[in-house]
Amino acid sequence: MKGNAPHRAWYVAFEGIDGAGKSTAVRCVASRLRREGLRVRTRREPASVELNRKAQAASVQDPWTGAVYFTLDRYLARADLERDLRTASVVLTDRSYWSTLAYQGSALAPEWQRRLVGLQLHATVEPDQVILIDLDPAEAMCRVGSRASAKGPLERRRTLERVARAYRRFARRNGWLVVDARNPAREVADVAARSIRNKLAARRRTGPRRRR
Repeated sequence: MKGNAPHRAWYVAFEGIDGAGKSTAVRCVASRLRREGLRVRTRREPASVELNRKAQAASVQDPWTGAVYFTLDRYLARADLERDLRTASVVLTDRSYWSTLAYQGSALAPEWQRRLVGLQLHATVEPDQVILIDLDPAEAMCRVGSRASAKGPLERRRTLERVARAYRRFARRNGWLVVDARNPAREVADVAARSIRNKLAARRRTGPRRRR
């Protein structure tokens, strides 16, 4: 999927298991970049409450069906994402298709994992940069347990251990920035914002690459 627009925002996905602090990081980084004069849009996946509910419920017993629900949500939100990419300097998203590959994909056989990757690349826009906020699953369970809301179907230690391993594999293979979630939120945001600034500076020097 090649974009033809002369301008597109730098698209950054924040990934990590439940409780890692992705939402906090997105808010803090957006605030920093806005103070520097950048036009920043923030997004969150999934967009649809109903599709999220169906995906969560299905994923425990049937990860493929859960993945399809999340992918449908992503596809339906694509027009809004592309609008943000046309009008902003930077778009930050709390989760992207990598979340589906980590949560549902890691529970599938290799053949189905490959099919799932293909679905994502047809359903949405590929992030320019992924930042993994890495958290030990035991700590994640403590954080999730302290929330006022009930734990979701996927917020189980065994599940989070599998997903954390998948995220770390993706990070190694794709050269993601990995930030330790145990650090104070301000430090996590500082590291992430600095990396985004460096990427933007490099992009200005070399010009925008062709987009998916």
